[in-house]
Amino acid sequence: MTRRIVLLHGLWLPGISMRWHAARLADAGFVPEIFSYATIAGGPTAALPRLVDTLARADTHVLAHSLGGLVALTALQQAPDLPVRRVVCLGSPLCGSAAATGLAGRSLTAATLGHSAELLQRGCGRWDGTAQVGVVAGNRPLGLGRYFGHLHGPSDGTVAVAETYLAGLADHIVIPASHTGLLFSSPAALQVAGFLRDGRFQH
Repeated sequence: MTRRIVLLHGLWLPGISMRWHAARLADAGFVPEIFSYATIAGGPTAALPRLVDTLARADTHVLAHSLGGLVALTALQQAPDLPVRRVVCLGSPLCGSAAATGLAGRSLTAATLGHSAELLQRGCGRWDGTAQVGVVAGNRPLGLGRYFGHLHGPSDGTVAVAETYLAGLADHIVIPASHTGLLFSSPAALQVAGFLRDGRFQH
């Protein structure tokens, strides 16, 4: 079984934000590596070559929060032969973010997205790669995103559950967590470990 797992953080956050999940994965027998990148100044374009090199080193899984999920899937779309077996996205707006679109449309907040603005608004389209991709979405609407974009239906306060669906996913599950809460959620950690082992969530 593949034990190595690369963790990617989301917008405005440092790599240390993934340490809680890294510790849970280590407890479950995985070997975590945190991939840090500049979400504003550099953005996905600057991070992708280094991420591709990181993922190419050995068979691996990926756990990514929010923007990190978009970055990970973009890397796999650009380099489809990477030895990535399974990917779990936590609250990633895979089909585009209404909150990001709202921020980008305001002169006072547009710069806060930096070079990540385009990918956050556009999303990934669909998934047809070889890696199995699962998504854990939250439905506790505690976050500032709801003030910047109209989030249709249930949301985690930053990303609507509907924004986390993508054609081609292996599995999708919704748990009671906010967007930031997904980073410290024991139910999320259990679902992540289950998907990495079995390719499916515990519904």
